[in-house]
Amino acid sequence: MSIFDKIIGSLDDKREWKAMEARVIALPNEYRNAYNAIKKYMWISGGLSDWKDISRIFGGILDLFEEGAAKGKKVIDLTGEDVAAFCDELVKDSITWRDKYRSKLNDTIGRG
Repeated sequence: MSIFDKIIGSLDDKREWKAMEARVIALPNEYRNAYNAIKKYMWISGGLSDWKDISRIFGGILDLFEEGAAKGKKVIDLTGEDVAAFCDELVKDSITWRDKYRSKLNDTIGRG
């Protein structure tokens, strides 16, 4: 089972993910490229581990980008110059894989 399947387990969740990805394809090029870069950053930088957080965060980014594109704004107008800080702010209250591994390590060592 892939990590993606572990995170997005149910068929309904997979359908929701595919619907979000279809929305990405409909974005203008600048926004589509930015969204994909943000998605990659978020997976690599610690990875969200809960489908509700993933759905909320990526859905929110899509809403923001669709609205910004409709108003003719640039991506940077929405995210600010430091896009990584924008991403980090979005996940600051979410449980990441790093958080789960930290807890697991501490539990394992604590039992020894």
